[in-house]
Amino acid sequence: MREIGRVLRVQIQRSSLKAGQRPFAYYDPAPLLVVDRLLLESSGARATHDGQELIDVHNARHPDSRNRGENGLSFGFAGHYEAMRERFGSHLTDGIAGENILISTPGVLTMADLGAAIVFRGDDGREVRLVEVEHAPPCVEFSQFAAQSDGPMRPEQTRATLQFLGDGMR
Repeated sequence: MREIGRVLRVQIQRSSLKAGQRPFAYYDPAPLLVVDRLLLESSGARATHDGQELIDVHNARHPDSRNRGENGLSFGFAGHYEAMRERFGSHLTDGIAGENILISTPGVLTMADLGAAIVFRGDDGREVRLVEVEHAPPCVEFSQFAAQSDGPMRPEQTRATLQFLGDGMR
């Protein structure tokens, strides 16, 4: 096992980050909330913030859950944000893609770099092991947001943007 980085931030999505109806749906990061503490459970993530318990929209217990049985928790890497900003611009601030856990890493990591499992070790020594880690393909709405498009993009632009953001980049 090797260290790939430290946790920079934890956050939840209070509701869906996709708004509107296709083909005019758009990405809205307003429901993101950086929290004091993230709690992991089999149904997904929940958090405490300002003494209040909140449930992430991908937690199966959320009243408007977006959980599909395989997406209860997400993580991303600071190095990926650097690459996305280089390509698309400074509006892609750390965490804006909506992952629950942002990890400091230089450069871009691939699935092969991560191996079969991810282990988070807290300052208190407790460990949480994530297995069956998969990358989540980017959605069209985030791709439009990344490309700073005011509406639907041309098919070739959509394809190029999705390809860049794919394979775990976002």
